[in-house]
Amino acid sequence: MKKLVLIILMISVLALSDLIVYTYDSMVSGLAKDIAPVFESIYGEKVKFMSFGDAGKALSRLLIEGKKTKADVILGLDQTLLLKARKYGILMSYKPVNYQLIKESLRPKDYTATPFDYGSIAIVYNTKTVKKPPKSFEDLLDPRFKRKIVIEDPRTSSTGLSFLLWTVAVYGDRFADYWKKLKENILTVTSGWDEAFEMLERGEADLMVSYLTDGAYSYYYYKSAKFLPTVMKEGMFVQKEYVGIVKYTKKPELAKRFVEIMLSDYVQEKIPLKQWMFPVTNVKLPEVFQKYVPKIDKMLEMDPEKVSKNLDKWINEWEEALGM
Repeated sequence: MKKLVLIILMISVLALSDLIVYTYDSMVSGLAKDIAPVFESIYGEKVKFMSFGDAGKALSRLLIEGKKTKADVILGLDQTLLLKARKYGILMSYKPVNYQLIKESLRPKDYTATPFDYGSIAIVYNTKTVKKPPKSFEDLLDPRFKRKIVIEDPRTSSTGLSFLLWTVAVYGDRFADYWKKLKENILTVTSGWDEAFEMLERGEADLMVSYLTDGAYSYYYYKSAKFLPTVMKEGMFVQKEYVGIVKYTKKPELAKRFVEIMLSDYVQEKIPLKQWMFPVTNVKLPEVFQKYVPKIDKMLEMDPEKVSKNLDKWINEWEEALGM
């Protein structure tokens, strides 16, 4: 009996020693599998990735748990979700010792969180079913796309939220009017990116909100142009992903090492073919990225302060426009 109690206690201690990282589904099934064994071999500590669907859901879980959270790190916040995390003050500021590896243009003004990848949101279409892809937001309103577009929910999905902000960047105060028109062509609103992409792969939808690198993904996995992004004439919206340390962590030093390993050549070199995003450092890009990711001439950005002040109102207007 004593041995059994001792074994249980040992297991409990080991479980407590894990570095807990809150993140999203595709990270757990992808890049996390490369990070975990390397982190363990370097620092002698296990890292456990916990997924709650999309990055938005991971952040919501963290906010609900507050001081009682088990999370030490949150991985995958985009710039908008990061604003929300800052608003609630749940992150510990830390400037990683290897921050100079980050391309100068991508370095943040403060290090509440650290960028580890970036990419442009795009409309991706099935080349087998869509012969004339949309080239503008107005094209998306074409009746031939009726009930053929799947989008992600901006309340739960960082991809969906970026798309909502993209429409605000294009239409300004009239963005809700655009959504009222787009509603006719929306097949469904999914909670996250994974669910939306599964629908595209199964042929249930012809178009979805995804990323500019999806053409490279298609060539890499299918050796064909099955799924391709389209460059919109109004300009493209960039999404950055960040890693942040939860201020309630009991393992701050280990959490700092995790942030730093995200900037290492080992992790950054794997981001293109695991995350299908661009690395934030100057590692060499794989050939498929160099060949099949289209160039864009116009990038759209939004003032973070404006987003912070208006986001709740924009979400409400979006809900009203779609009758959500």
